[in-house]
Parts: sequence; C-alpha cells; structure tokens
Amino acid sequence: MNTREIVRGYHDARYRGDLAGAVALVSEESFSFRSPFIASTDPAGHLAGLEGFLRVVTEIEMISELYGESEATLVYDVHTATPAGVQRTAEHFRLRDGKIDTIMLIFDAAPWQPMAAAIR
Repeated sequence: MNTREIVRGYHDARYRGDLAGAVALVSEESFSFRSPFIASTDPAGHLAGLEGFLRVVTEIEMISELYGESEATLVYDVHTATPAGVQRTAEHFRLRDGKIDTIMLIFDAAPWQPMAAAIR
C-alpha cells in the first residue's frame, strides 16, 4: 500500500468506528500520538474514547489531502451535534516500514473542554 492508501484507510476506519481496522495500520513498535487532549504510545490506546466522540459526529468534510512518500497531512472539518459545532482539524502522519508511526492531531480544544468528560 502507498502512503495515501494507508493514511486514508486509517482515517476512514477511525471515523467508521472500526478500531481494529485503524489499529492495523499503525506501527506496534514505535507509535506516537499527540493531540490537545492526549498523548499515547499505545497503538490502540490513542483511540480510547473514540466511541463516545463518534456519537456526536454528524459529518466529516475533507478540505485538503497532501501526501509524500512517508508523510501526509489531512485538513478536514468535523461536524458535530454539540455546542462546538464544526471543528476544523489538521492531522499530520509520518510512516515507517508501511505503517503509521506518528500522528499529530491539531485542533482548537477550547470548545471541547466543558464537554470532554461527557463524550468519553
């Protein structure tokens, strides 16, 4: 698989709620995830709370996809049924040996602070 297939496969699986499908595309050996709310080196642990989050997601609107040989950046809007409304999100991926090695998820966490505990 190429970078686009791996990254979009992960992204699509995650937003479908297919945790096993998403985890299958990340490195088990050297994985690192960072977001405004969590940091994790556990290939499955970074998806903790995803089920609760997906309950409030109504749509994912892709804005931009940039792919290199071993990295990618996705920019998309997450439409939610919450007071946060639409969350502009950027996600940067680094790949090693055909797996996602690093994910940096960037978004404004301020609107989510009051709701964080309720959607986990």
